[in-house]
Amino acid sequence: MATKIASGLPTVDAPRYHFDIYAIIEAPQELYFGHETQVNVNQVEMVQIPVSADEGDALDKCYISPTKRRGVERRSLIWAPVQDEGVLLGESLGCGIPHTCAQPDCPICAVYGGLVTSNTEVEVMGVKQKRTATTMLGRLVHGGGVAIQTMGPSEKQRAMHPATIHRDSKDDTPTPFRREYNQPALLYPIYNHCLSVTDIEFASVAYAFLDSLARLGAGNPKGVRLYEAELQSRQQPLLVVDRYLTPLGKRPVISPRITDVTEALTGFIDAAYHVHGDRVDKDNITRMRGEREVFQRWIGDVAMRKLQDDSLTFATTYLLG
Repeated sequence: MATKIASGLPTVDAPRYHFDIYAIIEAPQELYFGHETQVNVNQVEMVQIPVSADEGDALDKCYISPTKRRGVERRSLIWAPVQDEGVLLGESLGCGIPHTCAQPDCPICAVYGGLVTSNTEVEVMGVKQKRTATTMLGRLVHGGGVAIQTMGPSEKQRAMHPATIHRDSKDDTPTPFRREYNQPALLYPIYNHCLSVTDIEFASVAYAFLDSLARLGAGNPKGVRLYEAELQSRQQPLLVVDRYLTPLGKRPVISPRITDVTEALTGFIDAAYHVHGDRVDKDNITRMRGEREVFQRWIGDVAMRKLQDDSLTFATTYLLG
């Protein structure tokens, strides 16, 4: 018997590309990203960055874990509201956490991956379905998340009060606890990479990326914003989107060893405007080979418009019916 060599992905008419999203996000308020729980102290996640070969010479920095961002993005898709059916997208597809559907035509599993560990029966919108053991590897990976500044976490006293307006001393008393928070105004360089996806598959990624910005963080408060700086003589978000067959653009990835905000922003912007070894002065750059597009980059407001247009495509296809 001949060996079958195939990815397992269905053949589609639409072309496949690699996609990248690069951004710098800012926390406008304190945020909590849990690391571990100790007695009476909730700690934020930190990383240690070596700055020299000397043992013990390192920087401690706050951190937004890429796996935490991935989880928030995936739930943004699972909880997206399907208008005509009055349900959430995950319910209409029979896809959730921990039970994913792992189907190539699922807009969630197609890029985030899924796993059905054994043959099982599920009920989707009142209809029973049989599913076989299936593995769907994710084609979206997340990176970055190390804060630029070295501001350590702040610790604050909190109290869990019973939900009563007046209570006697014999009633439940507040339970005090302390929690660490990432301080406001920390900047986090982040990036997402998509492997061999179609434009409609990337639409799910764009929707999840934008929708998750308001929900990053554990507990409350939540939410981050795309940081803005001067690009092409006006304030624009520090955002870059690439679609390519070959990676011609310089990657706007900031070294975690950098602690100076100006140096980090300058490096990001300089990389964003370098394509195929040349300095460019446009916010939308395309490189062709013959009549075929091999690389395209969107920067700043143009990149935001690109993600918003793709998000609208996702909503039109899967949420509006």
